Amino acid sequence: MAKTRTVTGAGIVATTALVLIFGNQAFVEWVGNHTSGNSAWGWFLRVLAWPRWALGPVDDSSGAMRRLIADDLRALLLILIVAVILGVVTKSVVGGAGGFFLGWAALVFASALAAFITAFIVADPSLVGAFQVAGAGSAYGLFAGWIVGIATATAKRGD
Repeated sequence: MAKTRTVTGAGIVATTALVLIFGNQAFVEWVGNHTSGNSAWGWFLRVLAWPRWALGPVDDSSGAMRRLIADDLRALLLILIVAVILGVVTKSVVGGAGGFFLGWAALVFASALAAFITAFIVADPSLVGAFQVAGAGSAYGLFAGWIVGIATATAKRGD
């Protein structure tokens, strides 16, 4: 008996995998130390590492603790917002091209919104700073969203 994946489930699994694999502290540090933002591959790996998360702050300062909370919350919100978007919209999508663009767009919107919300946790928050961080978040969704799009394109609509 073959199991079928729903569009929402496939999108959640793909987004969670992206966050866990490419956002963990070891990968983020490796990318920062061993790649250059001036090469296409290094730049892409840095984009993939955007929804970073960690188990502890880098030092004992309050700024590091706020950064940890903001980063971890941003990663969780990214997964949650993708789940909500896909859960609400997938009733009319059966996978294929529609599922691909839905998964991709969900990651673009979710990453921008998660970045905007969590921008106010760090020191000296401003509306302009939140817009800038949301722009970086949407860049993550634009360049990594095709991965979620492929996962949602291969799924079936859940009834």
